[in-house]
Amino acid sequence: MLSAAARSARARVPRCITGRRYASHGAPHYNEPSGNLFGEKPLKPGEKRVKEPWENIWYVGMYGSMAVAAVLLYYKPDTSIQTWALKEARRRMEERGEAFEYKPGTTPPASS
Repeated sequence: MLSAAARSARARVPRCITGRRYASHGAPHYNEPSGNLFGEKPLKPGEKRVKEPWENIWYVGMYGSMAVAAVLLYYKPDTSIQTWALKEARRRMEERGEAFEYKPGTTPPASS
């Protein structure tokens, strides 16, 4: 059992201070900046950069998926409401025997 002084001291401490931090593992790791792009040292004249094994997979995946997306968007079906309404209006006009195409004729002059 706690004494009265311990209970009053415990009651005054905010809960957020006394709570346990389960996911904290110390300070984050810090990489000191070297001034080199992506941390790679500049190559000497005549040297060729060696690719890492994952780079080719990344290029094929990234640009291949862009090409596939471009082809799919090009051949995407037209599902707009305007296209549907035009087809529906054409069908209804043909059923009634009306001409769908507009043929300009003589129009009365506009009155002022």
